[in-house]
Amino acid sequence: MVVPRWIRPWFCVCVCVDSMNKRLTAIIQREGNGYVALCPELDVASQGDTIESARENLREALELFFECAPPEEVEKRVGGEVFVTQLEVSVG
Repeated sequence: MVVPRWIRPWFCVCVCVDSMNKRLTAIIQREGNGYVALCPELDVASQGDTIESARENLREALELFFECAPPEEVEKRVGGEVFVTQLEVSVG
């Protein structure tokens, strides 16, 4: 899959939670020979050899989080707004 430059480095990940879907952010960044995927809303991360595998591994990690985390932990992490943007800074 070729990812257009304008949508790099983040994607949305849809996760099924108790027969409902929740749309979350996935920030995917190249690290060494692979990719690291982070969901900033829940502070859950995963990795993979490709963008697609990192995204799918993050989806699985998020589904496991919703399945296994106590309700208080889910409540504590869910609900915060996350804004993904780019900015320009002066260097040198």
